[in-house]
Amino acid sequence: MYKVLHAPLDIAGQAGLMSEQLSALGWHSAAYNYFPSYLNYRNRSIETDVYQLHKLFDHAAQIFDIFHFHNGLTFFSDFRDLPKLRDLGNKIVMHHRGNDVRFARKAARGNGYVNPYVYAGNSLPDATIDRNLKYFASYVDMVLVQDYELYHYVKDYYNRVHVLPRLIEPGRIPLRLPLANKQVPLVVHAPTDRLFKGSDSIMHIVRELQRKYRFEFVLIENMSHDMALRYMYQADIVIDQILCGAYGNVSVEAMAAGKPVIAYIRPDLVSTYPRGLPIASANPDTLKKVLLPLLLDPDHRRQLGLKGRKYVEANHDARKVTLQLISLYRSMMASKS
Repeated sequence: MYKVLHAPLDIAGQAGLMSEQLSALGWHSAAYNYFPSYLNYRNRSIETDVYQLHKLFDHAAQIFDIFHFHNGLTFFSDFRDLPKLRDLGNKIVMHHRGNDVRFARKAARGNGYVNPYVYAGNSLPDATIDRNLKYFASYVDMVLVQDYELYHYVKDYYNRVHVLPRLIEPGRIPLRLPLANKQVPLVVHAPTDRLFKGSDSIMHIVRELQRKYRFEFVLIENMSHDMALRYMYQADIVIDQILCGAYGNVSVEAMAAGKPVIAYIRPDLVSTYPRGLPIASANPDTLKKVLLPLLLDPDHRRQLGLKGRKYVEANHDARKVTLQLISLYRSMMASKS
């Protein structure tokens, strides 16, 4: 078994969960996180800071075989650890997560697609992304992304790019299908970044619909992950992100809980997901039309919620995804390039 270090950031608990799953499967793995979030995800990574990471580097380079970096970051802000790791014979994985590679110009328009809704204002400047990717390409052995929305930003820079789905433990998420006899459904929306998620459009459309139809709306914001999940478990409908063109972590958690999910899936990306994706796709222009049938039809909500749970169990289960990751690691380690 190889030794794997995840660093330096743990977005939505994903790096820590990977590390935990690797350990459960007999691998030696650790995860470090130098930017703890107010969301307070279940603590699977070791909280640290930049100073401690710098002190750790030389020792870690002698112990770990694989350095799995996340979100376009490494131990050092100038990436000087990458050539050192390469010289020592360590393998390097870069796991791009979103705003580290989402070019503003490419997000809005590309080969075979146009997305007039996407917000890339929280991404790095395009010139910085381009410079980073060109530098990483000289040292990184394997690149991972979570979906094909991100894949097309990086595919021309690297030789080896793989799509690895987000991880979740369905067994830790109780199935809470919407009640069939509920007369006043609850709609929730959980933005960590209102501009990126399209929250203003969502709230505007919700207010319009509430003038004619009876339903409750809760904005899940500025609270811990555990508290946010409590609200989500009570929901009848979850609206995630309606601008980006791909679904996010909230969608996965909501589907795992058996909730019908609304998120914008860019038309050209639909075929890149496993068959039967149960997300109701909506953007700011179509959200009202997509949300209304779910508000009026409890059975439709339950059926979509049940399909979501099955979809997550098939495609996002942490153990299954980690086995995919192990296969990719082994292939990388066997490669001479």
